[in-house]
Amino acid sequence: MENQELIRLFSQLISHLLVQGASFKAQALVKATEALEELEEDIREIYQREGTLGLQGISGVGKGIAEKIEEYIETGDIKELEAYKKKMPVDIEELMLVEGVGLKAVKELWHHLKIKNLVDLERMAKAGKVQSLPHFGAKKEQNILEGIALQKEFQGRKLIADVYPTSQRYIEELKGSGVVQKAVLVGSLRRMKETIGGIDILVTTKQPKKTMDFLASIVSRAKVQRRGEDYISLVDKEGFSVNMKVAREEVFGAALWYFTGSKEHNKRVEDLAVKKGLQLSKGGLFQGKKLLACKTEEEVYQALGMEYPEPELREDRGEVEAALQGRLPRIIPYGSLKGDLQVQTNWTDGKHSIEEMAKEAKKQGLLYIAITDHTRDLAMVGGADEKKLMAQMKEIDKVQKKIPGIKILKGAEVNIRKDGTLDIENKMLAKLDVVGASVHSFFKMTKSDMTKRIVRAMENPNVDILFHPTGRRLPSRQEYDIDMEKIILVAKKTGTILEANASSRMDLKDTNIAKVVKAGVTIAINSDAHKKSHFSFLQFGIGQARRGWAESGDVVNTLSYKELLPSLKS
Repeated sequence: MENQELIRLFSQLISHLLVQGASFKAQALVKATEALEELEEDIREIYQREGTLGLQGISGVGKGIAEKIEEYIETGDIKELEAYKKKMPVDIEELMLVEGVGLKAVKELWHHLKIKNLVDLERMAKAGKVQSLPHFGAKKEQNILEGIALQKEFQGRKLIADVYPTSQRYIEELKGSGVVQKAVLVGSLRRMKETIGGIDILVTTKQPKKTMDFLASIVSRAKVQRRGEDYISLVDKEGFSVNMKVAREEVFGAALWYFTGSKEHNKRVEDLAVKKGLQLSKGGLFQGKKLLACKTEEEVYQALGMEYPEPELREDRGEVEAALQGRLPRIIPYGSLKGDLQVQTNWTDGKHSIEEMAKEAKKQGLLYIAITDHTRDLAMVGGADEKKLMAQMKEIDKVQKKIPGIKILKGAEVNIRKDGTLDIENKMLAKLDVVGASVHSFFKMTKSDMTKRIVRAMENPNVDILFHPTGRRLPSRQEYDIDMEKIILVAKKTGTILEANASSRMDLKDTNIAKVVKAGVTIAINSDAHKKSHFSFLQFGIGQARRGWAESGDVVNTLSYKELLPSLKS
């Protein structure tokens, strides 16, 4: 679908409009962009069927915005955006990836220091020139340098949620092309890593040239980097790589194993093959010159005396030994979550109402959700005090009567203060079905103090779940310094559930999930949805949990609503 690319361009235009003082125009574009995010049909198909008038039929899209959409569909560009970029040649999105750098800061950095990108920002910050600007100072300058260092770690990579929809579209279009027999994602995407360096595809086809030409035709403004008889490497208009390899049908399993990776896993498997007198590569599994059965990955692993390890496990973290001994975990299947225990609404910083979120969750097949809007200390987003929570509970009762078939739990995301106390009274918390607690400030405390702070919150008898336990947000914020082993021990002692947050936080990360699972502590895979489309994040949370060797029994929201209640403290 063209929708995602159009949303990306509109988001850039909105940023330029806001920075350059055209907030009224930006507000109109925000409404149109939100409508595009909810649109299930390809915008190009609407335009081809109904023209500009059809575009104006979309909520929030007037004549002027419809013309911009038409311009994009016909040319791939939006002239107004290009004009703003020429007037202010700043990579706003890149600069705002640094935590603490918002639109106002971008404007100041450009106005005073002509900073266009991260390279400029780092140079000026290292020279001590950023701290001299109004509203900056030495501490913020140091934080900016730390944020830039974090960005360098993620350079050239994208969050899986931002890449997956496009990669799935490529697979679907290849399968429908008429020239491909098989088409699958490989590499980091197949292993469901939290960040992706490129889209890698493996196909079988009798027409390699036509297949490669077809892929080049569907990748946005594709530029060919390399091309051979059985491979093509492209970059799209954003400079993101899209690679495809062609495998022969009779060795497809070996090729799929090889290109899925990881390199470390593959090396261990190759060494095992050698010990058994075999040779394994992307070209097949051989005993001398004899090709052994390797049309499927299962055949490859079976020939080596191994259980089949799911792609998410292939990181050389003990899965080879476990597969040889027949003790691989039965990791949680996709689609097995029955509920979502962290959902925000327009009562605070969410986009949609309680009713809209509940209906969408039901549409997605969930049997329950917990409404967990922010509380008092987050005043900037309208955080709820006790009175507002009571009003929301009454509203949930009203909505519940309208929507049978899904249970709407009453909850809150309470703030953990610097001393570990919570911003809502215990008497009120006791009335809620689900209490999640989380840190939203003072991220740079010492390891000892941060751990004590969180432990105190977990020891509160009303706190059911520790939301995003380490505070990271990819790619802009690192984990705060915390004793994870201590947190896990306290979670086990107090019965506190630890969250695997499936949004851009991806917190817990996979290696921490593995520690939690090993300790016998329960996790909750939550979307942290702030609008209807965010329920799609759940699949990435499951992927993260699978990478951490979590089974269904390790995840509290695989339980039914009736089974869930005894698992909560409240």
